[in-house]
Amino acid sequence: MKKLFTLVLALLLALSLSACGGGGEDAGAQAVVRCGLSNAWDSLMPYNSPSGSNYSRIIYDKIYDRLAYVHADGTLDPRGAESWESADGGYVVLFHLDQGAAFHDGTPVTAEHWADTIALLTDPDCPTLGRAAFSVLAGTDDNGAAVEGEALGAEAVDDYTLRLTFKTPTTPEDFLLDRNREYYVLPTHLLEGVEPSQLMDLELWDKPIGSGPCKFVSETPGSQLVLEANKDYQLGAPGFDQLVIRVIDKSNLLTSLIAGDLDYYAFGGNVSVEDAQVAEEAGLTVAEGTVPNYFYELMLNNETIPSAAIRRAIDLALDKEALCLQSAQSLGEPAASDLTPGTGYDSGLTWSRDVEGAKALLEQGGYDGRTYTLACTSNRSGLAALMQQELAEAGVAVVIETVDSATLFAGMADGKYDMAIASHTPGALPLWFTASRFAEGNNIFHVADLTPYTDYISAIQGEADQARRQALVTEFQAFLARERPFIPLWFSRTLHVQSPTVDGIDYPSSTFSNENVWDWEYRG
Repeated sequence: MKKLFTLVLALLLALSLSACGGGGEDAGAQAVVRCGLSNAWDSLMPYNSPSGSNYSRIIYDKIYDRLAYVHADGTLDPRGAESWESADGGYVVLFHLDQGAAFHDGTPVTAEHWADTIALLTDPDCPTLGRAAFSVLAGTDDNGAAVEGEALGAEAVDDYTLRLTFKTPTTPEDFLLDRNREYYVLPTHLLEGVEPSQLMDLELWDKPIGSGPCKFVSETPGSQLVLEANKDYQLGAPGFDQLVIRVIDKSNLLTSLIAGDLDYYAFGGNVSVEDAQVAEEAGLTVAEGTVPNYFYELMLNNETIPSAAIRRAIDLALDKEALCLQSAQSLGEPAASDLTPGTGYDSGLTWSRDVEGAKALLEQGGYDGRTYTLACTSNRSGLAALMQQELAEAGVAVVIETVDSATLFAGMADGKYDMAIASHTPGALPLWFTASRFAEGNNIFHVADLTPYTDYISAIQGEADQARRQALVTEFQAFLARERPFIPLWFSRTLHVQSPTVDGIDYPSSTFSNENVWDWEYRG
């Protein structure tokens, strides 16, 4: 009897362990990669995400295909398209599609699928939440909706050549770096006869069919997603059978990796310096990112600080090295411009603190001793206090107001604050930061005359020759340094905890919400 009880107990234990593999799949018989995500996706339809967050994009990246793969340094590799080229004076980009690409039902992906996807999503009757991504195309309005009577800038030249026409001259690289994560091809051969107004209500999006490197298996909304490797993916079959993505509290991601409950976690296995030590002590490998993933700036209200001399004085008074050290420890470097280091563009500018120079500029600008308001979030109150001290050394008075992030940006937009500390995820484009902040609809720095800024931005966007573009970028950065409408503070990198069970992961590039899962190899 005791022997029988022992056998039954062992059997129950074995069944219990096999059920823990990932939502009921037979994990013991398959190579299953377990990935953690700290926030849930909000839709499996890539053009119907209420948040438009990277947590959703990282899911779409696997089920659906994109035109290219973006590396952390801004270089591009083929994905849905094998190659691309400019035409018609820079107004057109021709994408030569990979003829091996196919949807998960076996149907080849053609240029017509891409063109039909864009036509469907830009239809004014389609209730998509992702239409703004198409506003750069000819034949659309500022919201990305097709304009009646105008030719839409998306057409199939032949089965495997997609022609996109833009409102302004646009290089293929600029388009892909800016919009690649917003453009996905849909299985339009399954949507024939569907009214655009009904597109988002289809059951297809509950069990989506894409053409990406992974196929849909099952979903527990807000909790778990099970995918399987697309063995026919044109860039190669992923080196695993299943990918199980679970939503796990951010504070538990590293501990789950150490415990062996996860093989990897998005985005890029990022950890702080303190957590990196914990990971290394647990036997994991930690690598430093080569391209910055944070950019810090001091936002300035150019209406309440109208003198460029005073704005430059504030820049010179700040000890960016000390500020960077407090925030990023050894993983950052002071910035003289908003150009992301390592992406091929150079401002020609250098930074150094000069308190006496700041005092001279304050006198030149007629500073009257007024007290400026510096807004920050609670987690940056220490930085704000250090800034307050540094500015005081030059004679600038500052009072700190601690608010939440939404209030901070709303206050700057409304002109309530004089300064605010902000951070952003940097991009590889030379205008990743400036293009959207010097526009009539988003003049967050309250610049009185935007014309010089928009003229530079238009010239840079329309210049395809790399040498001439770099010259324009350098000239624009010199103009920004003279006017100093905002103050670049520092760039910082991150640390990546590398998986001991999965090889081939491109950790830094997850910043662009794309992961090279076709190169992943499960080692167990």
